[in-house]
Amino acid sequence: MNEQVGVGILAKAPVAGFAKTRLVAQLGAEGAASLAARLIVRAVDTACRSGVGPVTLWATPDEQHPLFHSIRARYGLALRPQSGDDLGARMCAAMAAARGPALVIGTDCPALTPNHLRMGADVLRRPCDAVLFPAEDGGYSLIGLRTPRPAIFEKMSWGTSGVLGKTRCRLRQLGLSWQEPMTLWDVDLPEDLDRLATLRWPI
Repeated sequence: MNEQVGVGILAKAPVAGFAKTRLVAQLGAEGAASLAARLIVRAVDTACRSGVGPVTLWATPDEQHPLFHSIRARYGLALRPQSGDDLGARMCAAMAAARGPALVIGTDCPALTPNHLRMGADVLRRPCDAVLFPAEDGGYSLIGLRTPRPAIFEKMSWGTSGVLGKTRCRLRQLGLSWQEPMTLWDVDLPEDLDRLATLRWPI
């Protein structure tokens, strides 16, 4: 039987003016929030269908939004509030809560499939210390670790094109082994909407 690999999903509540703010000019505040809601459900569905291990939805600013409770009822997953002062601390907390090998994803990568998560889990089972799925914008769409490593996430300039390079540097400094099975793309900017329109939405 394959070793269980937890999946943590970090999600912003799909509230107008809070979620997907860089797309408000194109979609309007309500339209951007609606897209965010669809992306959250897609990410959860992808994680649950992967079957790699228990799934936890980490919500911000809290777990009270109706969509989060609907998702918990529909999929039977754990729902918890995010904790930490920045994205790195929140990812690290999600890793630690898994109490074993874990993958952490956001909700901005609709190109991520259940098979991608299985690939990431298999890397950690080999065992390899870490796995990354780079994003085309210079960040990453998925990170996985066999054990939490806070130094990877500390004092990072999140949301910049240098995140991936700095993460690789830190992995090397820590003497960790890692693999990068595939590069994917996120939905962050107006130009990403055309590519998003080509995807089929199974849910």
